[in-house]
Amino acid sequence: MRQVRAEEYAEFAAVRAGHLYRAACLLTAGDTHLAEDLVQETLGRIYVRWGRVYRADNPAAYAQTVLTRTFLAHRRRRSSGERATDVLPETAYASGDTPLRLTLLDALARLPAKDRAVVVLRYWEDRSVQETADALGASSAAVRTRCTRALARLRELLGEDIGAYARP
Repeated sequence: MRQVRAEEYAEFAAVRAGHLYRAACLLTAGDTHLAEDLVQETLGRIYVRWGRVYRADNPAAYAQTVLTRTFLAHRRRRSSGERATDVLPETAYASGDTPLRLTLLDALARLPAKDRAVVVLRYWEDRSVQETADALGASSAAVRTRCTRALARLRELLGEDIGAYARP
């Protein structure tokens, strides 16, 4: 029985890891190293509770909730000695929308952690207000308020020239 559950967990982790990593990259505003750490911690927490998680209605939503809460807990820690830098490492990835991506990631990075989490859950994950509220442990009214303020702040940060970055 234990071997079967371990195999089920391994399959779940293999399928969800990429999606969790992309969401973590958005939550961390492009900090890929922190995103990897968050996904690893999330998958570790799920493994410990896999006996209950695999019986849940939606283990993928549970994983996303754990990832979001892990990110918010990390942001609250005062002991983190790592500091963000304005120097980006060279990457081999080439895309026609690189300036747009960098502009959006920079704007996301300027949002407070909870506002960023709301934007990622609502618009990247395409969750409802109630699902987002459940994931964050907040009321739906608080999510709507944060969402409105976060989008207004993003519009302010991105300005009117954001269309210049988009491909024709």
